[in-house]
Amino acid sequence: MITPSLVTSRPLRIGIAGCGAISRNHLEAFRALTDAVIVGVCDIDLQRAQETAQAWGIPAAVTTVQELLGLGLDIISVCTPHPTHEDVVLQAAAAGVHVLCEKPISTELASAERMLKACDDAGVKLGVLFQRRFWPAAQRIRAAIDDGTLGRPIMGQCSVMLHRESEYYSRDACRGTWAGDGGGVLMTQAIHYIDLLQWFMGDVAELYGKINTYKHGANIEVEDSATAVITFTSGAMATLEASTAVSPSLGVQIRVTGESGASASLTEFPEGSDGRVDLWAVDGAISTEPAYPEGTDPNVSLTAINGQLIPHHTAQVRDFVHSLRNGGEPAVTGQDATKALRILLAVYESSRTGLPVRFDRLPESTRSLAQVAG
Repeated sequence: MITPSLVTSRPLRIGIAGCGAISRNHLEAFRALTDAVIVGVCDIDLQRAQETAQAWGIPAAVTTVQELLGLGLDIISVCTPHPTHEDVVLQAAAAGVHVLCEKPISTELASAERMLKACDDAGVKLGVLFQRRFWPAAQRIRAAIDDGTLGRPIMGQCSVMLHRESEYYSRDACRGTWAGDGGGVLMTQAIHYIDLLQWFMGDVAELYGKINTYKHGANIEVEDSATAVITFTSGAMATLEASTAVSPSLGVQIRVTGESGASASLTEFPEGSDGRVDLWAVDGAISTEPAYPEGTDPNVSLTAINGQLIPHHTAQVRDFVHSLRNGGEPAVTGQDATKALRILLAVYESSRTGLPVRFDRLPESTRSLAQVAG
């Protein structure tokens, strides 16, 4: 088993599992570190793995996770499709290799819990990519909650109103399916902001939600729109709205009001840009920035979105490496990531039943995704 004490004086050996679009962010992030070296990539498509390895100057290209782990890794970065995360993580844990996994941690709660247990039993760290926590704006709001500037949060709002063309779904047979993605806008886009909302507001006690498909029904079987009303264990309340049926995109806004009466909000517009504090209402004074700067193109390609997030991917990767070298937990643990998954699965369950979901009664093993969708 790899332990932090064994990796304090040499470069860490990194393997990337999955060579799809998001792998670029992981490749760039690890390449930016002076104390890590990418020794191999893995993809079920050998040609894609070989092309990635050649383009990035990586020694090995393989087709199985076991081959990748056999290269003597310290960390495996998981960039495979959502439903395959568990298999990769369990193999890594069995090999004593630390794991940095793309969001969502999994598509089912029971699967996520198996991943957590396997890593805990093996004594390896499990981190999950929620790079927007590393925005300076998000850090500022979290600090204002912690230092009492905002006070204990009592009201929250999360609005994720994004644009996707039909080609976004139709060019990938797995995208927009329950089996391939595990969900729609909630699982693939809004999960980032659900994570931020619960990071600001705290643990959830109860949730009532609805999902629907308004625009992309010809191309997807999952939801393109969702809403929820959330009550937290603290007694705080929040609303959530999310959609990929918006044209033009309105981006993302998250607002928090504390018990002091002070409020702060951040906006990500256009999608992929750094979140910025656009409202700071503290001590009776209000400062604002335009949520929608004039002349900004609202609809941004997926390639551009991912590219603009690379600095924050890098910050989270650096934090994960620091946790291995110096002990302690990474900024976003597998347990943290499971909270966001639990929230969005509860929206699906509530929409299916028409009833609120109490988190102390949420089934440990969720229904099949097809049943949830129905």
